Amino acid sequence: MELLQKLEILADAAKYDASCASSGTTRRNSLSGGLGSTEGSGICHAYAPDGRCISLLKVLLTNACVFDCAYCINRASSNTPRARFTVEEVVQLTLGFYRRNVIEGLFLSSGIIRSPDYTMEQVVRVARSLREEHGFRGYIHLKTIPDADPGLLAEAGRHADRLSINLELPTAAGLESLAPEKSHRRIRHAMAGLRQQIEGAEAARKEARRARPDRFAPAGQSTQMIVGADGADDGAILGTATDLYASYRMRRVYYSAYSPIPEASRLLPPSPPPLVREHRLYQADWLLRFYGFSREEVMAGGQGGMLDLELDPKTAWALQSRASFPVDVNRAPREALLRVPGLGAKTVDRLLAARRHATLRVADLARLRVSLPRVLPFVVLTDHVPRGLEAEGLRRRLLPATAFAALAKPRQMALF
Repeated sequence: MELLQKLEILADAAKYDASCASSGTTRRNSLSGGLGSTEGSGICHAYAPDGRCISLLKVLLTNACVFDCAYCINRASSNTPRARFTVEEVVQLTLGFYRRNVIEGLFLSSGIIRSPDYTMEQVVRVARSLREEHGFRGYIHLKTIPDADPGLLAEAGRHADRLSINLELPTAAGLESLAPEKSHRRIRHAMAGLRQQIEGAEAARKEARRARPDRFAPAGQSTQMIVGADGADDGAILGTATDLYASYRMRRVYYSAYSPIPEASRLLPPSPPPLVREHRLYQADWLLRFYGFSREEVMAGGQGGMLDLELDPKTAWALQSRASFPVDVNRAPREALLRVPGLGAKTVDRLLAARRHATLRVADLARLRVSLPRVLPFVVLTDHVPRGLEAEGLRRRLLPATAFAALAKPRQMALF
């Protein structure tokens, strides 16, 4: 098979993995030679609107797999066309695309070829060749296999900027039903091992003065969960994510809406979940990580264990927590301002800086390009006191101010 044909098949097969991002790594010194960089002019991060990094060569080593996970297009029983790169082909593709300024790094995953150890060894060989033989100093993200030998995972961490192990499904029962060859227990055990090595390397860097300690996945580890393939609701998904962040210091948890596949198992739903559900989970994840919300607070705005699809999670929570509002923009602490719908972290920091010098008014919010229809019902300013906060029509009034309604009705943009 020609190399171009392999690339078409294996790049397309890799699109289902959302857990690639190139943030959080450390700088490598290129003064001593080598190709590429992870910072400065060597790497220009580009992200799609849903947060996915689009600057990496994202491929599978092979889409052949001995596992038969029901939700996977590359499962053993699938009739999809198969292809496999050699280690040398992946290395040359990466270097060639980088030299032509098409990519800034590599995201490499693989189906299980013969065994977890054999597959992981091939993946590690790619990273080792790029680093040691070709002096490649760009970004490398490796998808690791939880059942592989810990020594192979350790070597992967020495060459890669980020490692990831996909949890696949949010519940152990769901994984046992749809992918019986995989185990939540084994996956979490591998995650715990990576956390220990990442923390050990971080501690060594802090303690080192003259000696230069070994690197180990400086951008940390990430994971991915499929949304809508099993019966897990949003509350269960966010509960698992909260545990992953707390237990394994996960840098990111990615959510990927289930896509129906040909000849799918009867255990799978016949249609995909709405894409807005995936979007709401990312918004809720952001609230958990950066806005001080608990899982229970995020879910309070939804019903039946599911997030509200019409309103973003912060607005939905605010409508259910009206006793917390209105918030005085000129006096409230940062924590309270972060909970106001329509105010992001950067905007809150600008408001805090501005109010040290002047009393804030509605015009000041407008100058910061704040979405006034979303913010004003929840805040007090010198020249504004909200009216009708308890009115039943408030939800209806807020709907046109959401991102999705604004996209559907461009004329609403004049309000911002």
